[in-house]
Amino acid sequence: MFVTYLALTDFRSYRDVELELEPGVTAFVGPNGQGKTNLVEAIGYAATLSSHRVSQDAALVRAGAERALVRVRAQRGERKAALEIEITPRRANRARINGAPVQRVRDVLGLVRTVLFAPEDLALVKGDPDGRRRFLDQLTVMVRPRMAGTLQDYDRVLKQRSALLKSASAALKGSRGNADLRTLDVWDAKLAALGAQILAVRHELVTALAPHVARAYEQVSAGQGEARIALVSSLDRVADDAAPPAEADQTPSAALLEARLLEAMSRLRPQEIERGVCLVGPHRDDLSLELGGLPAKGYASHGESWSFALALRLACYQLMTTGVPGWDEYQDSEPILVLDDVFAELDTGRRDRLARLVAGAGQVLITAAVPGDVPEELEGARVDVMGGQVRRVR
Repeated sequence: MFVTYLALTDFRSYRDVELELEPGVTAFVGPNGQGKTNLVEAIGYAATLSSHRVSQDAALVRAGAERALVRVRAQRGERKAALEIEITPRRANRARINGAPVQRVRDVLGLVRTVLFAPEDLALVKGDPDGRRRFLDQLTVMVRPRMAGTLQDYDRVLKQRSALLKSASAALKGSRGNADLRTLDVWDAKLAALGAQILAVRHELVTALAPHVARAYEQVSAGQGEARIALVSSLDRVADDAAPPAEADQTPSAALLEARLLEAMSRLRPQEIERGVCLVGPHRDDLSLELGGLPAKGYASHGESWSFALALRLACYQLMTTGVPGWDEYQDSEPILVLDDVFAELDTGRRDRLARLVAGAGQVLITAAVPGDVPEELEGARVDVMGGQVRRVR
């Protein structure tokens, strides 16, 4: 897969820009603050409907403008697709595929697939669980786009159930609030049904991703340590001690997970009402990262943490290229690799090893402050970016 064309209107610093792209390596070169990351951010947005830099779409619209437009043409084999996304703060975004409006913006997911490396990825290792959950959710949508609707529905139900628990907690403590819990069983059932689907997919995804992570870490670090990942489910943390342990080598079915979620919510209901929060579900999962048998967070050095972060992204690239066993959606489709200001952050050894590992990718988009930040193995097309203007050099 590769992107052949990018056009932006009122996106970030760009009033208007158009750019033809081609397979192979393209480096966007320019001093910091000139707009090179905005270009790859737009391609990433077309792939994920989110930014790797900010959580709110409003920041993507140029100051003074009412909306932003991102237009991308992508090609996968002989199949071509043109998509347009209109980003409008405080209103629903809209999208078109090949000129035709789509009912839901998320219908564009899967047309462009990217794996993006950025300095922010260090937070996957050193940061809080919510970043690792976003990592899992984005990868899930990349390899199984229909799960985007399930994830959105889960967030909606979670907010409703949380609001009900919060009002019950306020009433219990004598504050203003309505303690009517007659609908709580209904929200429990909805949360368990949706949460079970997400958990089942996460179990399969992490199982398939784990060997790729181990191999990628060995390659990036030159064999210095063994990296392991595992899903840490909130179900396991709140499990009833009397319940039989789950089989370690088996992926639990959605039906089993739904039953376990319902049981846990029923058992934890007094605590949830007292605290006013949902204590179990995918929103409380984490991804365990271990290096040499120890948690990477807190034990890994800065260089080891970088290697682990790179390994996670390389593993995503490999998984998306080869596919998840048993999943038939968007399989064997090599994604676009985006390296946003990564090489300046790495020591010489990791920089050279990463360059060799990605040099053979179908399309690699790089941002760099100076030409010297781009390794020789990744020589290719170059676009200079200065003051919101782009100029192809070669």
